[in-house]
Amino acid sequence: MPQRALLIVNGKSRSGEANLQASVEALTSHGIEPLHRECGHRDELSPMIVKHRDEVDMVVVGGGDGTMNAAALGVIETGLPLGVLPLGTANDLARTLGIPFDLNQAVDVIVAGHTRRIDLGLVNDQPFFNVASLGLSAELAQKLTKDIKRRFGRFGYAMVAMKVLSQARPFSAVISSDTETARVKTLQIAVGNGRYYGGGNAVEKDAAIDDEHLDLYSLELQRAWKLAFMARSFRAGAHGAWREVRAVRAQEFDIRTRRPKPINADGEIVTHTPAHFSIRPGAVTVFAPSDQ
Repeated sequence: MPQRALLIVNGKSRSGEANLQASVEALTSHGIEPLHRECGHRDELSPMIVKHRDEVDMVVVGGGDGTMNAAALGVIETGLPLGVLPLGTANDLARTLGIPFDLNQAVDVIVAGHTRRIDLGLVNDQPFFNVASLGLSAELAQKLTKDIKRRFGRFGYAMVAMKVLSQARPFSAVISSDTETARVKTLQIAVGNGRYYGGGNAVEKDAAIDDEHLDLYSLELQRAWKLAFMARSFRAGAHGAWREVRAVRAQEFDIRTRRPKPINADGEIVTHTPAHFSIRPGAVTVFAPSDQ
């Protein structure tokens, strides 16, 4: 019998109808029968996966990192393998897994059938594949509306980022792990589970999404403009070499701030400080290239 896939692609987005049709055709041409369901809100995505768990052999999700994030708890509960169709703006989970951004090539990865068990990060029990952070990136996520993404795409990120950086001020926080407790003045604290975030920046040069650790960095700068000099280091994950960047690896972190601050997980504001960060090793099964 042919395999069946629960296919979740937003057919109502800017290019959603074309992406949906292309996804259906690509899966069908390889003998995978798609069961397409629309999802009106991210909170409905995981319950939808659980609802159809006995009707399908896999879950195939088309979208960006926020959409993959919304599917995480559903695939954990059902144990179904996740197929990633990178149809978003940054697509950092796909980048971490080595999944091609071309839709047909991404389907080929699913059809090949090779799976990989990856870790899932949690912040106050909310999941993240890539990074959860507070400070600059959370402010960026709040200001980067769906309308800006739809109208400007990647250029929209740059527009909003420049505005956020021009207004950035350090905040006080306490970072605790099993190795240290530090009181800091920082522009951003980021905790990474995967390798990439922010459209291809590396969380840490040796980070992997199945290494059973979280990688934290804290930007302890007085002025945001200095980030321009660090751009190449952040791209390569070598920012820990800078004196103003605190880098720590652990399995759990606690972060406290004077006032509650929003936390961005994979591009979505999901909780506030105080925050507890932890990891669930090997929690999710994904289709991935065999050479990764």
